[in-house]
Amino acid sequence: MFPSELFSARTLVLLNAPLKHPRSLFLNISLWTKPAYRMPNTSTRQKHSRRTRRRRRADPARNELVSSSLESAQQCLFNQDYGTAFAHYLLVLNLAPVFKDFARESFRFTLFKWAEELDSLGRIQYLFDCYEQALELFPDDEVILNSMGEHLFRMGFRDEAAGYFHKALKMRPDYPEARENFYRVANWLVERWHFFMLNDHGRNQKYQQAIQKAVQKGCNTVLDIGTGTGILGMCAKKAGAAEVYACELSKTMYELACEVVSANGMDGSIKILHMKSLEMEVPKDIPHRVSLVVTETVDAGLFGEGIIESLIHAWHHLLLPPKRGENEFGEQSATGRVIPAGATVFGMAVECTEIRRHHRLCVTKVGGLSMAAAGELHSPVSCSSEPDDSMEPYTTERLSRLPGGYKPLTEPFTALNIDFNNVQELEGLSSREVQEIRLPVIQQGELDALAVWFQLHLDEENSLSTGPQEDTCWEQAIYPFHSAKGFVLKPRDELIVEVSCRDAYLRLCSVAVLRDGHKISLDKLMDSQYPVSNPNPEAELCSALACLQTDQSQARDFCMLECSEMALLNNQDYHQSFCTALAKLISQLKVKCQNQERGSAFQPGPAVATRCASPFYVLDVSEGFSLLSLIAASQGHVKAFSSVEKKKQQEVLKRLARSNNISEQHLEFWLNNTEDEQGMLQRPSREKLWSAIILDCVETCGLIRQKLMEKASLARCLLEEGGRIFPGKIVVYGMLVESETLLLESAVQGQEPTLGFNIAPFINQFTVPVHVFLDFSTLECRHLSESVELFVLNLMDANANYINREVKVQATSAGRITAIPFWYHIYLDEEISVSTLGQASHWKQAAVVLQQPLEVRAGEWVRLAVKLHKSTISILAHIESTPEQME
Repeated sequence: MFPSELFSARTLVLLNAPLKHPRSLFLNISLWTKPAYRMPNTSTRQKHSRRTRRRRRADPARNELVSSSLESAQQCLFNQDYGTAFAHYLLVLNLAPVFKDFARESFRFTLFKWAEELDSLGRIQYLFDCYEQALELFPDDEVILNSMGEHLFRMGFRDEAAGYFHKALKMRPDYPEARENFYRVANWLVERWHFFMLNDHGRNQKYQQAIQKAVQKGCNTVLDIGTGTGILGMCAKKAGAAEVYACELSKTMYELACEVVSANGMDGSIKILHMKSLEMEVPKDIPHRVSLVVTETVDAGLFGEGIIESLIHAWHHLLLPPKRGENEFGEQSATGRVIPAGATVFGMAVECTEIRRHHRLCVTKVGGLSMAAAGELHSPVSCSSEPDDSMEPYTTERLSRLPGGYKPLTEPFTALNIDFNNVQELEGLSSREVQEIRLPVIQQGELDALAVWFQLHLDEENSLSTGPQEDTCWEQAIYPFHSAKGFVLKPRDELIVEVSCRDAYLRLCSVAVLRDGHKISLDKLMDSQYPVSNPNPEAELCSALACLQTDQSQARDFCMLECSEMALLNNQDYHQSFCTALAKLISQLKVKCQNQERGSAFQPGPAVATRCASPFYVLDVSEGFSLLSLIAASQGHVKAFSSVEKKKQQEVLKRLARSNNISEQHLEFWLNNTEDEQGMLQRPSREKLWSAIILDCVETCGLIRQKLMEKASLARCLLEEGGRIFPGKIVVYGMLVESETLLLESAVQGQEPTLGFNIAPFINQFTVPVHVFLDFSTLECRHLSESVELFVLNLMDANANYINREVKVQATSAGRITAIPFWYHIYLDEEISVSTLGQASHWKQAAVVLQQPLEVRAGEWVRLAVKLHKSTISILAHIESTPEQME
């Protein structure tokens, strides 16, 4: 049965009427709709022509077909046959568009339910075909547009999803679902570094100077590869280039660049192509070869955005030949060149607890469980000798913002030099011999990673550095070291690092240590139980050498976890809190059972005896890899169900169960018992309810998980008497801060144009009010207040919840309120809680950034209007003494 609240009153009248002959049903519909709708081809102005009278004449066969199809659609909907109902609605609305408004809500409901079925069956193309048919009927329906965008976004089509969300917002600017979805996709399409980069005046000026100098020396035809906002192409045109071309693969950034170029009066003089540079040809896409290529298609690891492949293709197909001798220096219009001209890559070995806990297991026990049998667990970031598609050679971090900081274990070293104006060098990069570099260790510490950055040489005079000490928009590339228990480097050691460029990725790998004349292979130690430190140097060396004979059976027990999953596994406070709360609940339920048995002693019944004899059922629906089901099963008299889906991760849980003496009968994998992930929250069996349901409430990025309250509402219905949802309550805390960094990463700042170009109004369309993945402990900011409770979400008691709340906060210091960072205290019960702010937390924090900073004096009160809509927090702030409200 479909929910009646999704249908309009008129639809309900029709559905509740007794079914009659189709013709009489159609007559009833016609009479009902007559006051509200005009039939096709009628006019408010009376016309008495013969032609008009013919148009008004009803077509009985057509009316009967519409009537019977509408009746069939409603009957199929009643029977939950959504596919057939959808087909009938399409027929009715195409034959009789007059019923569009009348049937809109029921048509939407049918479409969404049918789309759910198609999605679960994997019939994705048919799903999108149905949405296209629906949008032909309702091209301006913001709900259908938004739903189409949600499906596209979930399947990875972010550019296309953004278009549908944007159109839904144009149709209805106050539509909260579309607005939140647009913010979500904006984070993917226009990453925050775009704003930081455009606010980096030093970087912009250096690129402008290098381009201006090249154009003045004769490079008058220019191609901007990966144009982004179009700023580098516009710099070339402003410098006097005769012809400027640009290409951009992202549809969103391409459309943005077109708007920016047009707004700056250059749409007729800069040709922008929506394509990869690798697909460009002369004369098909540009009329002839160019004399200058400008690009910044580099990532933190220099080559990760494909600059090598792009430049090799450009030299062969798009650029004039390079300058070959000094005598050609004055004739640059006949030769080609690239900005940047080249790069130098630097690196150093570091000790860093924050990196360590995100990439390998650092603990021996988790929630009372021994992890000895877990096998080799580490992140998918590895320069393995046998890489696969699931592995990345490096990740990225801003070393200056890592909680706990880092310790350099070696001096910085030069890993690589590359000349982008030498095509032979570019082509030979992947086939270069592996370079071995020996690095003297300068201080003792545990080897956690190699940190890498580079200097980009724009020309002979201008360069940019991405080093950890620079005030830059760039992060550093991190190559983590994986081993069972780490390796401590000591002064007088030499760390041997291999540098290569296989697959056009820069790869750095710590392979060995020279100690007291002996070479210790770190590759072999990764599968060993090599100790972190041994007070006896000879014993330590012997232990290390003995590790070369490592049993290979352990290497086979390998499982890859996401970086966030590794950090979660290393969060001992989190798991111990769950262990304590679960033990407390199970103990309470056991006492309750015993009391029921005593109470029924005089009237014994099989139901009570059966209920107390059967185990307590616990369901863990955490996202990704979770040990909580195993921790529950370890409490005894518990049958735990895990939502872990990947086979290798299930094998890890089975190994840990066996090694911790937990019967496999007490651990099941819930998704193996359900048809699809959508039906995860349901009864364990017809006779049983859950004693506990564990929900994953907070995303790693610092936001409340989507549809959390809906899941909690369903979970409450599935609990036995006395059962609990974990967590039971979430309290949101926040603080007023002044942070220039958050402003620079949220929007292009200031009233002045960027390098004289009007870019801010266009890129700032993608400003989002909430920033995620923040480390509040290292965020550059001034605290302007104490922390304060902002909001409470009660997962056990729906009546205790609210949507809006006003909070008064007193400023403790004068300054500009630019943002309100927030975090959570997650209450497993009234006494046991976990904070997402602690240094051991696997969660990051988030912050609402005010569009207009708010000046505040010490002692003044600030009123915060906090709102929760579908798990999304928004905050409006204003000073108590001033009436205006700023977001």
